[in-house]
Amino acid sequence: MANNNPLQLKSLNHISLLCGSLDKSIDFYVNILGFYPIKRPNSFDFNGAWLFNYGIGIHLLQSEDPEGMPKILKINPKNNHISFQCESISGVESRLKQMKIKYVKNIVEENGIYVDQLFFHDPDGWMIEICNCDNIPVLPLSSSCSPFNCNIPNQHNHHIQQQIIPME
Repeated sequence: MANNNPLQLKSLNHISLLCGSLDKSIDFYVNILGFYPIKRPNSFDFNGAWLFNYGIGIHLLQSEDPEGMPKILKINPKNNHISFQCESISGVESRLKQMKIKYVKNIVEENGIYVDQLFFHDPDGWMIEICNCDNIPVLPLSSSCSPFNCNIPNQHNHHIQQQIIPME
């Protein structure tokens, strides 16, 4: 595998999310996901907040048209999302139930290795995944494989089980 880094990238710095309500989003990312507010430049002439934890930043930007933001109602794990590793998937699931946050649970199995995934939305419909994805080893593709089509041994030996958890 060639180490090709044409832009000399080092790491993910932050993601930026448009918010209908900056206050609701700050509350969610601080009290649900454990981020903390950090100073942002005073020269910005728009409403927003910077949050940090787990080695990445989340920059929240107040939408100029909160009513015009798209409404996403269905939790679909195949949509764009931010994924976080967790220490205890059962602990996260218990807290989501306790906080009455609707989520979808997937269990992915690949050759006897299991990954649990919990998907839910932030107040603006941005998808969040909490998982124990580090159970699956990171294996580079061989030079004869395409990222879209690679015959990996025992590739047929995997499945996904999905469960939608209704909140009362």
